[in-house]
Amino acid sequence: MKLNYKRTILVGFAFFLISAFWQAYDAIVPLILTNHFGLSQGWSGAVMSIDNVLAVFLLPIFGAISDKISTKWGKRTPFIFIGTILAVVAFITLTFIDNYQLSAVMGTDIPSLYEAADAFRDKAYEMMSEARAAGDAAKIDAAYVMLEQADEMFIDIAEKTFEITAANILPLVGFIVLLLIVLISMAIFRSPAVALMPDVTVKPLRSKGNAIINLMGTAGGIIVLVLGMVFATSKIYMQYSWYVVAVCSVMLVGLAIFIFTVKENLWATEMLQDTKKLEESDPVSDNSANEAKRSLSKPELISLMLILASVALWYIGYNSITSKYSVYATRELGFDYNLTLIIAQAAAVIAYIPVGIISSKLGRRKTILAGIIMLASAFFIGNFITPLIPEFVMYPVFILAGIGWATINVNSFPMVVELARGGDVGKYTGYYYTASMAAQIVAPNLSGILYDVFGMRNVFFAFGTVFVALSFVTMFFVKHGDAKPEKQGALEALAGAEDD
Repeated sequence: MKLNYKRTILVGFAFFLISAFWQAYDAIVPLILTNHFGLSQGWSGAVMSIDNVLAVFLLPIFGAISDKISTKWGKRTPFIFIGTILAVVAFITLTFIDNYQLSAVMGTDIPSLYEAADAFRDKAYEMMSEARAAGDAAKIDAAYVMLEQADEMFIDIAEKTFEITAANILPLVGFIVLLLIVLISMAIFRSPAVALMPDVTVKPLRSKGNAIINLMGTAGGIIVLVLGMVFATSKIYMQYSWYVVAVCSVMLVGLAIFIFTVKENLWATEMLQDTKKLEESDPVSDNSANEAKRSLSKPELISLMLILASVALWYIGYNSITSKYSVYATRELGFDYNLTLIIAQAAAVIAYIPVGIISSKLGRRKTILAGIIMLASAFFIGNFITPLIPEFVMYPVFILAGIGWATINVNSFPMVVELARGGDVGKYTGYYYTASMAAQIVAPNLSGILYDVFGMRNVFFAFGTVFVALSFVTMFFVKHGDAKPEKQGALEALAGAEDD
């Protein structure tokens, strides 16, 4: 049995527009909160975790609801359409509130103070580089003192910015309220959108299917990263309205392609027919899509809990990096974060399909363990990247991280829904996202507090390394969730796409 690549790509447009949104959201919202409103890293992390708090409760609910409804457009499509339209309107409106706040900041001496502090820090880094080349210990110490002074200057700027916010709190309140509307809109369709791939794909092919879905998501993320470079979103004080309009236009194009090409009900029916054929050809396989609802056995339940624990741990590590990398790159390294992330996404794109094929041969669990090793290694190396090191050195680090994350991501979700029974794919999708979103509540809050206490430069990559490494331990003991290995060759699997 062969994966229908064309069909899976079209289904993947739902994940395409989701990833486009989150790429933009994670890039600009932390910058807005810290630079335009003057929030500390801890408070910024708390606001960034709101979406995850909502997701813990809402994603399982909307996933389970979509399991139970039936319309002429399908079970998942209505959620995808309504949620996307609401999110687009609210996201664009959100930038108008930010523009109002930014105008208040730009009317003060804060931008010039930031420019002076940035130049002072660059001078300190230049002195550090010269001192190390010359082996001048006294000059190195002086450069460290200058860096500490630069940090104090940035803290003073943040405090001055927050004074403006405190003098008129309404823009911040309005920003957070509208942010809630944006995030609820996204929560409406996230689980239904992700559950659609298993709805139309038989169990043994779901890792390959998930590879295509993630490939589509990565494509959405890369387009938004390119837009970030075009609009120069690394600037500290800028209006984001036109950038967000461009991102939302990409989302709407993805939605239009999805709505006009995906035949959810027909494809779900054909999946059930394919599953029946698979059962007839291999009666001992565990591939039934119509299996009666039953409780998981104790070993299966233990494996499910271990998989979800692994998901939580690697998401804590990964999200702590991705949610604040725009801030870390611009403030601590002086890098353009857009290009670095594009390189990571490109590496993931290249890896997705090969990883799906490899996992069908080696098994999902073993492939995930290899991905964890790659991701943890990349973050560990990141600890040694400083502003004194050329920016291009970061590129291979993020290439390794992109491949590692792709290896993990392709296989983890199929391991969870592999255990689903009796048409509960939406509910199990909710379980998966409950684990990942709960982790992303912890990540920005805990990491933000540690950044404030110990300094972002000292904690950033170390935090991610530790939690990703811990996920190796829990995943090592998982015993269920792997699909039965395929008998066909890898090249045959890759070439065997069916057309409509």
